[in-house]
Amino acid sequence: MGPLTLAIGNKNSSMEQSDMAVPKVQNLSTGSRVSFASVSIGEEKPFDFIQTLIDGIIAGGTAGVVVETALYPIDTIKTRLQVARGGGQIVLKGLYSGLAGNLAGVLPASAAFLGVYEPTKQKLLRLLPENLSAVAHLTAGAVGGVAASLIRVPTEVVKQRMQTGQFASAPDAVRLIVAKEGFKGLYAGYRSFLLRDLPFDALQFCLYEQLRIGYKLAAKRELNDPENAVIGAFAGALTGAITTPLDVIKTRLMTQGSANQYNGIVDCVKTIVREEGAPALLKGVGPRVLWIGIGGSIFFGVLESTKRFLAESRTKRIENPVKKQE
Repeated sequence: MGPLTLAIGNKNSSMEQSDMAVPKVQNLSTGSRVSFASVSIGEEKPFDFIQTLIDGIIAGGTAGVVVETALYPIDTIKTRLQVARGGGQIVLKGLYSGLAGNLAGVLPASAAFLGVYEPTKQKLLRLLPENLSAVAHLTAGAVGGVAASLIRVPTEVVKQRMQTGQFASAPDAVRLIVAKEGFKGLYAGYRSFLLRDLPFDALQFCLYEQLRIGYKLAAKRELNDPENAVIGAFAGALTGAITTPLDVIKTRLMTQGSANQYNGIVDCVKTIVREEGAPALLKGVGPRVLWIGIGGSIFFGVLESTKRFLAESRTKRIENPVKKQE
């Protein structure tokens, strides 16, 4: 008896067929190994790079804006906790300070990330052996992170300077940062940002994708929105906790301004540990895990819903002309 393949997919959704990894189970009676969380592309439509790019941009931008708007106050508290030194008190006013300017960056950054991630993931899944799907997800997450960082970093610098009360508005922040620190001031902490976000993006999306594949394998069906949201929350919270020290370093470097209190990543770590102790590297871990956990739930839930909506809309447009001709 030959290998058994579970093709889990919604036949009405062209996006689901091209986007979702299909778990593959081999017949145990043949002594073949079961490859968990592996993908089998199988017989499917040719890879449409442009359509995948467009869908990724739309879905990513939508999900990013929804998450940022809903959870911005938690992010503000997290930032103020990380910046506070000694027994400094946390101000709970102006928790939405900088939101408008941040959304102006979040929309294109999220769109850029998913616009690069989705095509890269699909291409790698076709090039790599099916048992290396995790490598495809990790690599695609890192590549998407690099693309988005060009927009994310200036947005993050302006946002965090406003969250800590340094500026009253985004335009003022950009103008004064450039005047005092030059254009490079908008990319303060860029290396520390990559140090935090590349592992974060790669790990979060790899965990999310692999958990979905495993869950679909066990359930033998497509996942619904609540299930995608729960998996996204778990992947986000775990990744957020692991990368908190990197986030603290990034925040300190981005908010130091022209004072240049820290001379790079290594000096920042040494100074924090020497002056505040090693536990300071975990400052804000509670709000960060809460923020990213809930954010992961909302982001991936909205992401999958938007991708499905786009696929179904495209399918209807294709089917309607055929019905009219009949």
